[in-house]
Amino acid sequence: MSEYILELRGISKTFPGVKALDDVNFNLKPGEIHSIMGENGAGKSTLIKIMTGVYIADEGQMFFNGESVVIKNTNDSQRLGIAAIYQYVTSYPDLSVTENIFIRHEKVHPITKKIRWKAMHQAASELLRQLGASFDPRTRMGTLSVAQQQIVEIAKALSVNARIIIMDEPTAALSNRESEELYRVTEKLRNDGVAIIFISHRMEDFYRLADRVTVLRDAKYIGTWNKSDIDHDKLVMAMVGREITQMFPKRSVRIGKEILRVENLGREGYFKDISFNLHKGEILALTGLVGAGRTELCESLYGIAPFDEGAIWFDGKQVKFRHPREALDNGLGYLPEDRLGHGLVLDWELFRNVSLPALKEFSFRGFLSLMKEIRKTKEFGERLEVKATSVFDKAATLSGGNQQKIIVAKLLTADLKVIILDEPTKGVDVGAKTAIFDIMGDLAEMGYGIIMISSEMVEVLGLSDRIVVMKEGRVTAVLNTAHTSQEQILRSALGSANGEVNHGK
Repeated sequence: MSEYILELRGISKTFPGVKALDDVNFNLKPGEIHSIMGENGAGKSTLIKIMTGVYIADEGQMFFNGESVVIKNTNDSQRLGIAAIYQYVTSYPDLSVTENIFIRHEKVHPITKKIRWKAMHQAASELLRQLGASFDPRTRMGTLSVAQQQIVEIAKALSVNARIIIMDEPTAALSNRESEELYRVTEKLRNDGVAIIFISHRMEDFYRLADRVTVLRDAKYIGTWNKSDIDHDKLVMAMVGREITQMFPKRSVRIGKEILRVENLGREGYFKDISFNLHKGEILALTGLVGAGRTELCESLYGIAPFDEGAIWFDGKQVKFRHPREALDNGLGYLPEDRLGHGLVLDWELFRNVSLPALKEFSFRGFLSLMKEIRKTKEFGERLEVKATSVFDKAATLSGGNQQKIIVAKLLTADLKVIILDEPTKGVDVGAKTAIFDIMGDLAEMGYGIIMISSEMVEVLGLSDRIVVMKEGRVTAVLNTAHTSQEQILRSALGSANGEVNHGK
């Protein structure tokens, strides 16, 4: 009897012009959480699709409980007890929870062939109870949160006796509280003997949950480690092929004149007495715990939500932008945290997204110049190393990191002086993070003033010149990065929020 419930040896898969997997190995033990990590394009999705029968491997062998198997389609994988749960739940929103759980394998009376609704509702209730969920199985699926819908998907997998559950980026769309709920459910499944394959870009997912990790890079198998045998730096090195110190290209940039000054800014219910300044060529980090008011502050700077008190000076003039268009016209740009909802028009081509903030620059006598849009998009695409087949690709088809680069390209088409980046690396892999860090360094060298909102202490310390720490809508510290430790930032984020500011030296 094999110690592995699932084992893949020497798996290779080629698509026209692309080697998606090259001699990849993977094994999974019963009752473990095994993380698969790697950059976008590393081969994670292709490997999962081979496990679930969406693709058939060109080469290699697959074993289930030590016996050789061939998975030709999704029905084969389901018969083996393999189920997959994806970041974006593909449910039926107008049907009940019970109907979503038992769709295509409904409980029916053996003689009358009528659906046994009472038995199905009871079975659904029991599955939800096992997972610690309290909502009624008669609830319409579309009224549930994303986290609750994922729990329903897990219940659906358990209803067909799944022994292996694959979770593909399940926390990407969840809040911290919802992620904790998913962690709890996942750990319970492991304790009940279910084998979990957990795919995520987030390091905190791995350290919080996994027993082992397998790393893929450039379609190749790099290695498998117990969590206790690999630290953060070694894991990053395995994923990107370079030391973590090379990921933060902090450059020596001459800091110029003051470009932005905020004095005693307040917005009732969100933040109060906020004061700081920003210079040309400077990267200023805004950090703090969830609910600190960082995003709300920047929305007021950008004219999305008006502030109630205080003043803003921009390029030497006092301003109060009533609309984002005013902010953009005056040279202030904003990259929102929700790039899909607020940063891009997903159904539009790349060139249309890039030209959107500065249509005047691409038009003549009221008509847009397609050639100008294409030329500028190609220029920024090459400069930012955007991976796309052409400027006619829809924004929705790009990876998270490349979508983020397109939003930066949008900002660069406008005549800006200050750029606000709200969690610019959220949800992207470590390779894309490095590219975004490079872009920020380029922008600082070009004289842009940059405000970076980030919850990642390593990013804050690795990239910024100064750090503004907030808690509960107040500034608790303004720190010089060169003389600051992670412990100091955390103490300030947890410390006084009464308006007494610690100005670090």
